[in-house]
Order: sequence, then C-alpha cells, then structure tokens
Amino acid sequence: MDTLNILYLVGAVLIFASIMASTLSARLGVPLLLLFLIVGMLAGEQGILGIEFSQYGLANFVGQAALACILLDGGLRTSFKSFRVGLKPAITLATWGVLVTVLVLGAFVTWLLDVDWRFGLLMAAIVGSTDAAAVFSLLRNGGVKLNDRVQATLELESGANDPLAILLVTGLIALNVDPAGQTAFGFLVLLFQQLSFGLGMGLLFGYLLSRLLPKIHLAEGMYAILILSAGLAVFAATNLIGGSGFLAVYLTGVLIGNHKVRSTEHVMRVMDSFAWLSQAVLFVVLGLLVTPSNVLNVWHYSVAIAAFMIFVARPIAVYTSVKPFKFKDQEIGFISWVGLRGAVPITLAILPVMAGIDNAFMLFDIAFGVVVLSLILQGTTIPTMANLFKVRIPTNKDPKEEHEVWVSDKASITLYEFEAQSGAFAIGRHPMGISKGISPDEISVFALVRGQQIVVVDENTKIKFGDSVWYAMRGNHASKIAKIFNDTTLDRKAIDDFYGDWLLSPSVKLGDLPFFSEAMTAKPLVKTLKTTEADSTKDMWEQTVAEYVTSHLGTAPVSGDTVVVNDEWSLVIKEVGEKGKLRSIGLKHQRPSVAVQ
Repeated sequence: MDTLNILYLVGAVLIFASIMASTLSARLGVPLLLLFLIVGMLAGEQGILGIEFSQYGLANFVGQAALACILLDGGLRTSFKSFRVGLKPAITLATWGVLVTVLVLGAFVTWLLDVDWRFGLLMAAIVGSTDAAAVFSLLRNGGVKLNDRVQATLELESGANDPLAILLVTGLIALNVDPAGQTAFGFLVLLFQQLSFGLGMGLLFGYLLSRLLPKIHLAEGMYAILILSAGLAVFAATNLIGGSGFLAVYLTGVLIGNHKVRSTEHVMRVMDSFAWLSQAVLFVVLGLLVTPSNVLNVWHYSVAIAAFMIFVARPIAVYTSVKPFKFKDQEIGFISWVGLRGAVPITLAILPVMAGIDNAFMLFDIAFGVVVLSLILQGTTIPTMANLFKVRIPTNKDPKEEHEVWVSDKASITLYEFEAQSGAFAIGRHPMGISKGISPDEISVFALVRGQQIVVVDENTKIKFGDSVWYAMRGNHASKIAKIFNDTTLDRKAIDDFYGDWLLSPSVKLGDLPFFSEAMTAKPLVKTLKTTEADSTKDMWEQTVAEYVTSHLGTAPVSGDTVVVNDEWSLVIKEVGEKGKLRSIGLKHQRPSVAVQ
C-alpha cells in the first residue's frame, strides 16, 4: 500500500511541478514542452529524485495514448478554412517532404556515424517528421499571428506526417532485422494500406460522431470523455486493421470540431485540459526514460545531425514540396525553420530498443539530443524568425477572450472580452455608443470590469483605460469592436506600415484610382507571375482590384499577400472571407530609400 501511495505522490508532484514550471515558459522564452522534459530528467536516475525508470514498453504505451489525445485535440481546433489554403502543400510535405528528409538526412547520418545505410536511414526516419504536440503548442500559444497559409500548412503537416514516419521506422526496423525478407512492393502496399485505412476510418467515424453528439444529452463533463474514449477507440481499431491510427484520430477530431453544436463546445473546453495533461505526462515520462550522461556522450552527433537537418535536409524537402504551390521564398524559409521535433521522434526511437536492434540505445540518445536542440533553437526563435521572414501579420482585431454560450441545442451567443488600450477610440465613450455600424439588437453589454470589480453600467458610464468590457453578440462584429478597443497610435502605425495608408474596395477598378493616372499613360505595369507578353496595359487597368490580385497570386489568397503594381505601388490583402473572397485590400506606397551621402 505504501508503494502505491508513493507512486501516486511522485506522479502527482511531477505533474504539479511541470505545470508550475509553465509560468516560467513565457518569461524565459523557453518552450513549455522543454520544461516538461527537464522536470522528468531532474526526477530521473541521475537527477534529484534518482528514480530509475527503464520501462520502454510502458513509455511507448503512454506515448501512443498521449499522442492520440493531442492529435484529437489538434483536429478539433482545425477549421475547414485551413484546408482551403494549406491542404495540398501540407499533404505534399507529409509524404514527399518526409521521404526527402529521410533520404537526404539518412545519407548524411550514414557518412557521419560510418554505419550501414539501413541503420543511417533508420536514424533519419526517427527524426524525419515534425511533431504535432510541439507545433500546435508553440504556434497556437506563442503569441505570434502568422500568415494563414503558413500556419495552416505547418499545422496540417504536423497532423498528417506521422503515418509515413511511423511506417518508415517500422519498415526500416524490419529491414535491419531481416533484410532478405523485405521488398519494395511490400512496403508500398503497406503504405497504401496505412493511409487508405486511416483516411477511411477517420472520415467515417468523424462523420458518425459529429452526427451523434447533437442527438444525445449528457452532463457537460461527459461529452469530452465520450469523444476522448471514441477517439482512442478509433485510434486502436484503425491500428488493429493495419491503418494509421494517428491519421484516423486527427481526421475524426477535424470533422467533430467543424460541426458546431452545443455539445462540441463542452468538448472543446475539457479536451484542452486533456491535451495539456497528455503533453505533460508524455514529456515527463520521456524525460524520466533518458539517461543524461548517455545523451552527453553522443552530443556531438546530435549537434551535427540537428544542424544538417535544420539547415540542409528540411529546406530541401520544404522547397521541393511547396514551391509548386506558388509559395513565396520568405514563406518557404519560415516553414523550413519551423520543422519542430518533439515527442514523436523520442517515441519512435523507443521502437528499435524494443526490437533489440544493435546500437538502438545510441539511436535513442541521439534522437533525444536532436529534439532538445530543436526545441531550444527553433522553438525559442519563432517570433524572431516570423519577423525576419515577414510572415507575421500585425492585427488589432482580436478580442482578449471569447466564450460561446449555447442557449439551445442549435443556437448560441458568444461573449467577447475587450480591454481598452491606451489611446484607443473607446476611451471616454459609453460602452453602447462606440459603434454606430452595429444594430443594438445584435450587441449588448454583459459586464464592465474596472479594477477587478464589476461596474454598474448606466447612461453616464464612460470607458476608461484598462477597463474590460464583456459584450454578448450575434453576428460577425468582434473584429470591428476589437479595433475600437485596441487601435492605439502604435498599432495604427504598424498596421499602416504593413498594409498601406489607403484601404480599397475589392470591386473598384485599377484605372479608376487617381494614384495610377500617370502610370496608365506613362509606365506599363511590372510583370508578375501570371502576366504574359500578350497582356496589354489597358486590359489591366480595366480589371478590378480583386481580379488583378487573384490573377497574379497563383494560389489561394490570405491576409498579408502582396502583389506589385509598379515601382511605386503594391496591393496588400487585408481581409479574406470564409470562402476566399477578398473583403478589403490595402494600397501601399513603396517609399524609395534615401542614399547616404
């Protein structure tokens, strides 16, 4: 009995310490997942608590279940809008990109370690895929607003590339154990089986579960448990029939999350906690499993492999995968950089150990080192690199918080919190008098909080700096209200610098804009991607702004996309509707640089 209580105590303390360590994550700029690993290592055999843990089978069990939960939660939060702009490049990255990474990195590892090519490819396959837990955590909670195309591609890639990575690892393990018994045809059949069964099971059960939820009535907390248990069942059943359980559980989450009903709101709230608990448990267990001194013995190999992967293999894989989809060089550079490795490589590195492959422990130690280096180097520099590659989108149209309140099984009201920033338009105005463009029937003040206290709103109430105002709204007005509360002088300058000083209607003709009167008669348009020699300047001026922009992009438009008109002017997309329809476009003047005498 004492042993059982000690296990409970140690486990609870480790999880508690991991969560408390999260408060340091933002201050130190260290990825939260790395702190979970450190907590596990400190509790391990060479750490403070000295816990000896070498149960690779148990760690694999925990890892599989935790990753399934993380992917289910990631799917629940992936909107169909992401598929519009990121599906094709993400699928290419998840297949061709993984294969290129493994081949290029495998050749380097074979040379570096001076080992058989099968062993080198196995090492490359273990670290060849990006990690969903790391990508979802760092992109969604990193405080960086990215270009939708880039964000969607990275998230969809991380959710879809595990099947091929797992298949490559299992196939290469078999190739190392029994080279004569493996054939290329058998591998292709297995790949088709994994992807097709995973896709089929995910779409089937995702559809069935999304239709089931509105028809049942449970206590709030039960919905998430129902979906989690169903997701794990889909994961396990798909694995049993030879498909990819990871792909199936991710697609199941996508279909449920995009079918909004009262019950899915309860699911989203609780699943967030399940996902964080899964990440904490997974990384703490993996931290316990590793022996730091062994990792340090091969640190030079980890550094070399991580460097080659980040600066050579990943860029080659990304460039060859997404360039055909008209991605800009800056977008390709950032996607190459955010090839985050996390729990998946460490979990995959357990498989060779369990299979008894020679030098399998060295593979595990090197993979652990590569993951730590990736989290430190890539995870801590996401905001910096987003600015460097110009994929960060300035915005002042996001509310501070939002909560959906379902008043029936099919109707909901959303509560939004907005905090008045210094110099914002809302200051000095009544909470209901800040916008004349919204009908009073669609918005009402729910609460005004000042100094942690609720203030009674009457006809004389004026908003002050720092006030938080909660509105209950119907309709898509949150971004308009957010601008009124967030639009400070500094924000306006940053947004104007990015989108330009003038906002154009997508339906206005280029030739009707006074800015181009001289250019129409004196200077032809600069050639862009889809401009041909047969295009005439007159025809271009007859196009609407939206027609001109979409004809020259060559890909689905997202906020921040820029199309050059001539040497002086460019058009920058500011808002895009749900189905890709352009809502507003900025006109930006290219200010010439002044030469220093």
